Amino acid sequence: MARVISEACISCGSCAAQCPVSCITPGDTQYNIDADSCIDCGSCEAQCPVGAISMA
Repeated sequence: MARVISEACISCGSCAAQCPVSCITPGDTQYNIDADSCIDCGSCEAQCPVGAISMA
């Protein structure tokens, strides 16, 4: 199950830098996770400074 990024995202990019499969990309107002590419490793969730990433 892929992780999701909530509206609490501050678009700092720390999650994208941590993703080993590069499935996190910037969106218009927040970063997005490509659910088809996500390997559910949790690296992004641990890196998020505002807790905006969680299980889908």
